[in-house]
Amino acid sequence: MINLIFRRILYAIPIAFGVSVVCFSLVYLAPGDPLQTILPSDASAETIALVKAAYGFDQPLPIQFLRWLGRVVTGDFGQSVATRRPVILEVTGALSNTITLVMFAVPLAFSIGYSIGVAAGCFPGQWIDRALTGTAVMGVSLPNYWFGIVLVIAFAVEMMVLPATGMGLNGSAGFSIFRWEDARFLVLPVITLSMVPIGIISRTTRAAVAEVFNQEFVITLRAKGLSEMAIVRHVLKNSLPQVLAVMGLQFGYLMGGSILVETVFTWPGSGFLLSKAIINRDVPVLQGTILMLSMVFVATNLLVDLLQAQIDPRIRRA
Repeated sequence: MINLIFRRILYAIPIAFGVSVVCFSLVYLAPGDPLQTILPSDASAETIALVKAAYGFDQPLPIQFLRWLGRVVTGDFGQSVATRRPVILEVTGALSNTITLVMFAVPLAFSIGYSIGVAAGCFPGQWIDRALTGTAVMGVSLPNYWFGIVLVIAFAVEMMVLPATGMGLNGSAGFSIFRWEDARFLVLPVITLSMVPIGIISRTTRAAVAEVFNQEFVITLRAKGLSEMAIVRHVLKNSLPQVLAVMGLQFGYLMGGSILVETVFTWPGSGFLLSKAIINRDVPVLQGTILMLSMVFVATNLLVDLLQAQIDPRIRRA
């Protein structure tokens, strides 16, 4: 197992380097000048040259990348063009707010999605399967930003029982999940963020469980007189590696794909920060946010690989 962990970490290093190259390069492919947000329209050529030199934009892209990568390794992501604050402070603050959402959305989405998938997979083709699968398809098909707006209209505008936007009465600085006055701001964005993963995980789990039920070893277990509950336990264990892989991808989605949900609810997380950086063409914040979210995704995949190997010995021998 130690050798497997070491190999997986070695595999993750070139992936992380490739991600850093992509994160640095993509923001320069978009049209527009990143300095247009801080320079007046009538700025002289000398002023533009001085500002570009201050931010390092006057150097060739390979030199910019090497300098940027060297700073990133030491934890220095540069300075925000729009706010003049260190990017690391902007990104970590927003990421902590996103983690607050995710720590509630993950158990909700994974438990409901897995339960629906298991129930549907144990009764393939029956009315329970059709009803639960139809519900899962509906969850995947509904755009999460549209669903969030519907929830705001229903619970914040019409019934006035939950807040529509924001993060607590005193903002993110005074937010506490142990106070209902603040925690109720979580309810609508958490439900909205969980809808798509619930649908995807339930459909994947249903397919994996139904596929394992059709394998020959299940027929052998029944022929030996094993109880149906014991057979279901064997089936769930054999289907779990495939489900874990999808759960890992959905965790990455919840961390990095929440830009629309956070924008709808004005939740000051990484997705909301990313949308503001795109609008302002704030290249250092764009690079820092994308890189941090990408590293979370790489780390999640690494953890899922190790969990799959722990559950399925065949993966360790591969």
